[in-house]
Amino acid sequence: MSWGTELWDQYDNLAIHTSKGIEFLDKYANFIRDRLAIETEYAAKLRRLAKNYQPKKKEEDDNEFTSHQAFRNVLKEINDLAGQREVVAESLQLQIIQGITLLSKTLREERKKCLSNGTYLQQNLSSQLSALERAKRNYEKAYRDSEKAVDNYKKADMDLNLSRAEVERYKNIMTAKIQQSDDAKNEYANQLQKTNNLQQQHYNELLPEVFNRLQELDEKRTRGIREFIIGAADVESSVAPIIARCLEGMVKAGESINEKEDSYKVIERYQSGFTPPTDIPFEDLSKQDPESSQESHYNNVQSSHLTVKGTISANRIKKRVGIFNIFGSNKQQKIIEACITLKNSLTADGQKEDFSDLPPNQRRKKLQAKIAELQQKIAQETAARDGLMKMKVVYEANSSLGNPMTVEGQLNESEHKLEKLKIDLKKYQGYLERANQIPMASNSPQANRNNLHNGHRVSRHSNGSTEDNNEDGDDQPDDGGSLSRVSLSKTHLNNSSASPESGLGTSHTSLPGSGQGSAHDNAMGEDAYYETEMELLQPLGTCRALYPFEATSEGSIPMNEGEVLQVIEIDQGDGWTRVRRLNNTNGWDEGFVPTSYIECTLYA
Repeated sequence: MSWGTELWDQYDNLAIHTSKGIEFLDKYANFIRDRLAIETEYAAKLRRLAKNYQPKKKEEDDNEFTSHQAFRNVLKEINDLAGQREVVAESLQLQIIQGITLLSKTLREERKKCLSNGTYLQQNLSSQLSALERAKRNYEKAYRDSEKAVDNYKKADMDLNLSRAEVERYKNIMTAKIQQSDDAKNEYANQLQKTNNLQQQHYNELLPEVFNRLQELDEKRTRGIREFIIGAADVESSVAPIIARCLEGMVKAGESINEKEDSYKVIERYQSGFTPPTDIPFEDLSKQDPESSQESHYNNVQSSHLTVKGTISANRIKKRVGIFNIFGSNKQQKIIEACITLKNSLTADGQKEDFSDLPPNQRRKKLQAKIAELQQKIAQETAARDGLMKMKVVYEANSSLGNPMTVEGQLNESEHKLEKLKIDLKKYQGYLERANQIPMASNSPQANRNNLHNGHRVSRHSNGSTEDNNEDGDDQPDDGGSLSRVSLSKTHLNNSSASPESGLGTSHTSLPGSGQGSAHDNAMGEDAYYETEMELLQPLGTCRALYPFEATSEGSIPMNEGEVLQVIEIDQGDGWTRVRRLNNTNGWDEGFVPTSYIECTLYA
């Protein structure tokens, strides 16, 4: 079946149909473009989604949990899915959109040629038909004129009144008209034959050729749409296995989550290493002798004195009015130097260099991680040094390759870095060794403030060393006393560089043993003090003791399980919270208790 034979008289309809077919092809191209835009946008949003949920730097510690690792793997698979959607969009652009654009352009050009040729054929046939019509009209007129001339001649010939000359004239006119009629007839016959031949050729050969060409173009368009639809599906199918693997990866990521392993890692992360408090012994007051009772009362008084000394909220406290005498005391100078030393010994995240402010287990883990990091750096630096040494040997053997002196500076710098790393490694190995030798009890919260040994205060410095100081000597700052809370009086701070760089905090706590407001300083002749009433600090909330706590260090107070206390200063990062209780005998008792031993409820 061909358009040339079946649709020989549907030239206009075929022209409209082919035009609509190309428009439909363009419509399908627009559909692919819109889908391409959706795929591109979808891929971009998937990538943005994965990026927004990537673990932050502050969340890197949580990456050890299997659930976090699984989620991170899911984000990787999402990125891969986005990549496959981008592949689909790119393939649609290169294979489908460009193919449709080229095909549409070709079809339009070919259709224009076919329609132009068809129009020419139609005009040629119309011209021939017009010529035939004119020849026919001429023939009809000539025939009527010839018949009229014959009738006039017959009448003249029958009329006896006319002369022979007039009859002869009518005869000549008749003969001329008959000749004109015959010529018109012949012309009409020729035009008719020519028209019939042209019409036959037009409808049997020329126009069918044009229609068949249009049919080929339309079939080519239809075949192209079929191929493009299949091609678009093939593009999708080509990425389907990869997408399936991405989904399998997500399933494997979900299956890799191990709740028991995560629970164990939580224990590893937060286990302090402290032993739970033992049972509180029963004290039978009836069996105690008066001397032991007096000794107990003396210990309570001394503990109360230490509590007042370790805090600033005592009812009466002495202030120094001499604003230019801040560095007049060796003790105060040593306090400032110790604060600066402590600040320099802190790590980037605010922890101490030897991690002595952490619980035992956490301290060991941090030290082991630091040692592993240093060992890795040493291995890298050693490899770099060996490479530089080989390069120097090669340069010395062949000076044309380079000057060995250029490597000398780099080699010296590498040696310096390596030596520094080895020193740090040895230092942290010493920290770890001492941390492993320290008993659990010595690192308990009760002993974190001040370590007393044989009646002397043991001060632990940031380098892990210890030294014994008599109570009547110059006191050294104690890490257990939370140097971050060390502050001088307001008068001193207003005239000293109490900036963050100085290492001095602005908390309400005085250094134990610093001599601020102590009787020993008054005995030394420093009488430029005045006494002023200090208002009690407003409570920040309340807390309930989860475990009993026995105060064995300076600045701390004991508490019983279930006891409710007032919170007057929250934990500053050292594991201790400042609380207050009402004492019917002495007014208010204030001091520090371990944060892990209480449950706080702060006011809104």
